[in-house]
Amino acid sequence: MPSIDEMAKDLGHALGRIPEYQALKQATESLNDDRELVGLRNELEKIESKLVAQLRIGQEPDASVQKKYEGLAESLQVRPVYQRLVVSQANFDKVLQRVNDTIAKGIQEGASGRIILPS
Repeated sequence: MPSIDEMAKDLGHALGRIPEYQALKQATESLNDDRELVGLRNELEKIESKLVAQLRIGQEPDASVQKKYEGLAESLQVRPVYQRLVVSQANFDKVLQRVNDTIAKGIQEGASGRIILPS
């Protein structure tokens, strides 16, 4: 019988070949190949870091910084390349949820089954 690690690796290989993962991989590559979107994402992350840092120390972020963040986020979210990434991520997440649900069901069934000890 294969070990748990071997079975997990086999599951990972199988997941890597499904259409949902391939679509996610392609969407990620497309986004990473778009220099304008990468720059936009980087700028958004910098502003987000500043906002989080201010909130952690109890400061209210400047309205102008918040507005800039919202504008950049909106600009990113309306791009077709980004929308494809979001959709493909959601589809792959659904597959992973089904896998996790199936694993949980298997664990419950395995835990309630008879234990056979070697003699």
